[in-house]
Amino acid sequence: MSDAEFRVQFAGPLVSFQDAGRRGHMRFGVPASGPMDRLAYRAALAALGATADATVIEVSMGGLQLECVSGRLSLALAGGDFHIEIGGTKLSGWVVFEIEAGQRLSIRPGKQGSWAYLAFAGDLQAERWLGHAATHSTSGFGGGQLQTGQRLRVENAQLREDRHGQIALAELRNMADPMRVVMGPQDRCFTDTILSSYRQEEFRLTDAYDRMGVRLSGPELTLSEALSIPSEPITRGSVQVSGDGVATVLLADHQTTGGYPKIATILACDTDRLTQLRAGDSLRFQPVSAEEAVTISRSYAAALDAYLAEIGEPKGTLAQRLMRENLISGYELSAEANDAAEPGGSARK
Repeated sequence: MSDAEFRVQFAGPLVSFQDAGRRGHMRFGVPASGPMDRLAYRAALAALGATADATVIEVSMGGLQLECVSGRLSLALAGGDFHIEIGGTKLSGWVVFEIEAGQRLSIRPGKQGSWAYLAFAGDLQAERWLGHAATHSTSGFGGGQLQTGQRLRVENAQLREDRHGQIALAELRNMADPMRVVMGPQDRCFTDTILSSYRQEEFRLTDAYDRMGVRLSGPELTLSEALSIPSEPITRGSVQVSGDGVATVLLADHQTTGGYPKIATILACDTDRLTQLRAGDSLRFQPVSAEEAVTISRSYAAALDAYLAEIGEPKGTLAQRLMRENLISGYELSAEANDAAEPGGSARK
């Protein structure tokens, strides 16, 4: 194993270092941050055989271009519909591939999806804050956003040919399905008519969208009466409604307390799916009970673990994979040689 080095030729807005997130600090006013789409983040690492909390690069729709200055290693990309071009070769996302010194890597968004995760077979070096490289976009704490001309170092770079190839897509989510929510805690502050609109009508994402949250357009969610509530803890997936009746879904870098009423909270598994929608995309909400939410979440966690275990299995080297598919005759040649070496042996037909 050796080190590898990259130079950032271009990095779009909000392209940043992320790891699994710095949990346990919300009581001090510090969001967990971490990946917007946690499933895609975990899939990239699992397919590469990396540790579950490793540092990656979160690529926004602004795109990313890197030049490999030295070294040779494997990379993985998972997330939205992003396209890769490396050394003149074009690849689709959800893939494990190789890069070596002198090659340039370009990652650009395709027709759908807002975030992708570039994982490295090795230890991507990034500045840490409170023990984590996860970048808080507003303060810049953590590894930070990537800048043109910046140098990146990967220690213990490895080539994992037995993992190269496409990553099986998760069948855990359908982008067209409604976002499941638990109503409240301040749904009592809205009239029955407003609550009915929230449950039945369509919303769209606006371009007021960053790592803190996204504002929605749709039916106006006016309060039944003037409301002033003390600031209270809020969580990722909270759907808070401001004084103008506009709903905002809070995401990875959300503030830790707030005084706006929350009409509902989106289940964590569906929040990840929501982050891959783009401005103008539509969504609906489907209320479930707290008991149903627990059952859904447990079932999803079990299915996710099974999926990650499946894509985490090495595929084998190229020669081994060709052998399994009978695309080379190594096994037959070996068998012939063995037969010929035995007394009275004959070649197989």
